[in-house]
Amino acid sequence: MSKHLIDFIDISKSYDGSLVLDELNLYIRENEFLTLLGPSGCGKTTTLRLLGGFETPDQGRILFDGEDITNLPANERKLNTVFQKYSLFPHMSIAENIAFGLKISKKSKAYINDKIKYALKLVNLDGFENRSVDSLSGGQQQRIAIARAIVNEPKVLLLDEPLGALDLKLRQNMQYELMRLKEELGITFVYVTHDQEEALTMSDTIVVMNQGYIQQIGTPEMIYNEPENAFVADFIGHSNIIDGVMLDDRLVEILGVKMPCVDEGFGKNKPVDVVIRPEDVELVDPADGYMEGDVTSLIFKGVHYELDVMANGYEWLVHTTKHVPVGTHVGIRVTPFNIQIMHKPESSDEKAVEIDE
Repeated sequence: MSKHLIDFIDISKSYDGSLVLDELNLYIRENEFLTLLGPSGCGKTTTLRLLGGFETPDQGRILFDGEDITNLPANERKLNTVFQKYSLFPHMSIAENIAFGLKISKKSKAYINDKIKYALKLVNLDGFENRSVDSLSGGQQQRIAIARAIVNEPKVLLLDEPLGALDLKLRQNMQYELMRLKEELGITFVYVTHDQEEALTMSDTIVVMNQGYIQQIGTPEMIYNEPENAFVADFIGHSNIIDGVMLDDRLVEILGVKMPCVDEGFGKNKPVDVVIRPEDVELVDPADGYMEGDVTSLIFKGVHYELDVMANGYEWLVHTTKHVPVGTHVGIRVTPFNIQIMHKPESSDEKAVEIDE
């Protein structure tokens, strides 16, 4: 794997006495698409701003290519930031907007013109040099903001919720554009979002944050299929999260029913959180299920149906491709491999991983 390009070492940051980041440690590899994902106020934008040089940590160090950049001004760092508010200059043409950073660097006119053409081609807006900012759609303005950042040839591109203002279709198109750009340019992307789908689609690595702590770091597949705690499981996609007791290795009890699972090493009769994804709940004949219940709601979602099934006092969320009408009496089964067992938080340090009701 490629080397560390960026290292956050024991970074803490408070605003008005309230702790936003608590001894954060994180490394980012060269040419990685790393996404900071979490709810509002979790510390992800603060992390990005510290890296961009817009904020200084209260303690800790930030290394870039082995060099300490903790106190280096933003304009001396080899990175560029694209914000949700595109911050284009309305009185300048598209070409002037893109060339802004290059002019400050005193580049030659010929170099600047080449770079403008190259950047517009990269973001699929050839020939837009003389257009005004006001004549562009939101998606086009976002592309220009990205073009303006990449002409400076940063080693790292920081993106703070850059697609938040776009409609769904445009957002999806831009996700693919960003992935393509990363491959073509070979630069490192650090991306901030609270949109789980966006993170799962685009990232090589996802860092899930909550209340100033990192909850889990991993590939999209790992974060989705093997969440490390109930917060991650609930934040990434939908989950049934049920109080359980680990009776023994590979045997858990939930809702009064013993179910085989594949987890080991939790001890005997230990309280645990049990996480079961809605697509992993199988609806079977009542006689064949671990428990029986009734379908209480049915919504068609296009690819699948979303059902609520009341069974053993718990409302199960179920995704299935079968149409099962409201009122149907069903059995519920889950294969052992699809039952995720997690430790319950025990100390105040772990409070961040609990789910706010």
